[in-house]
Amino acid sequence: MARFWFISAPLFSHTDWGGFFETAQALQARGHDLLWLSEAPLAPTINQRGIAFRAIRKTGWLWPPPPPPDLSSLPPQEAVMLRYKRALDTWLSEDLVAEAVEALLDLEDEIGRPDAIVSDPFLSASAIAAELLDAPLVICGWPAQAALDANALFPVQRDLSSDSQRRIQRLCQRFGISGRNFSGGSTPSIVSEALHISYFTPGWYGGEQATILPQTEFLGGAPKRPANPPPQWLTDIPPERPLGLVTLGTVFTGDLGFYSWAAQAVASAGLIPIVTLGWNPISAEKKAELKRALPAGTRLLNWAPYEHVLPRCQLMIHHGGMGTTHGAVVHGLPQIVVPHAADQRIQARRVAEAKVGLHLTAHDVRQGQLREGAQALLDADWVLEKARILAREMAALGGVAWAAELVEGVVG
Repeated sequence: MARFWFISAPLFSHTDWGGFFETAQALQARGHDLLWLSEAPLAPTINQRGIAFRAIRKTGWLWPPPPPPDLSSLPPQEAVMLRYKRALDTWLSEDLVAEAVEALLDLEDEIGRPDAIVSDPFLSASAIAAELLDAPLVICGWPAQAALDANALFPVQRDLSSDSQRRIQRLCQRFGISGRNFSGGSTPSIVSEALHISYFTPGWYGGEQATILPQTEFLGGAPKRPANPPPQWLTDIPPERPLGLVTLGTVFTGDLGFYSWAAQAVASAGLIPIVTLGWNPISAEKKAELKRALPAGTRLLNWAPYEHVLPRCQLMIHHGGMGTTHGAVVHGLPQIVVPHAADQRIQARRVAEAKVGLHLTAHDVRQGQLREGAQALLDADWVLEKARILAREMAALGGVAWAAELVEGVVG
């Protein structure tokens, strides 16, 4: 039996990545000792799902971020630089990362060294702690990629690259390590020497495949089998009535206009809109305003169980979170992605390149293109066929069961 530390940022979405948490469950079912580490707000979610949880004071992830500054008065290049820097600060704020490393070292003193650390792709503290503890590092949810050619970067990206390199160098000097779990070159990132797990197919990465390093394994995924009966609100909808799911995941849930526009698009295409708001608080006044803007028959929820809802859907409209995108892909659903931040733009681009859906911008939404896009996707049989083919390819790769075996192999 091996001891695994699974480490994530204190956000529900960072337990997913297409199969991160399910990989932990699969390893535990195989008899291994699993401990999930994050900050205290994540405790109820993890404990309710059957994995032991330990709160640490920091994970190194800057959340919530500081309020965004007013960029309207800044020159365009300066505004872009500020946006990039805010993204860098999220995963590479030096003092915050250092505090998280110390928290992990304190835990090792208390309960002993893990046989391996299995991590969220963007936790610098995991990369540093794994080297200090001489434990193999496994990254779930993101491929290992070679650094880009510096000549291919825009000037603002080169400036940010130099900044990130300096930050990593200072952190390595601070802890007296070589930085073996960070890539070198022009685009520093966390790179495990042992194993990266992607819960998609190689083809999902399109032209990026040439930059993906050989320690990456592509494991796809399949729809989860329901462990519980469907909720009553779902069984109350006649089974012959098709659904359309609208969601912004669990973080970027404040865009109430998006829910209204997307629900109207779903309804106009002849589907019943299922709108999920997440658990972030919304005032009673705002919620009442949203309800008035939704078409008749819309189900407005905080959360919907994908394993029950997605098999009845014909369309998803969402933000491009990796877990949400993965859910649509394994169920063979056409999708419209309207990214709101960070890696969501990458998922949106891949959805469009795979021809299983559309990538729209916030401007497109304001121009009414959700309605046109929803109808176009439902009218295009070839998009549905592409989505179903991709779902079959995903299911053929082994999913979390194979992921558990690969992680076992890292510790011998």
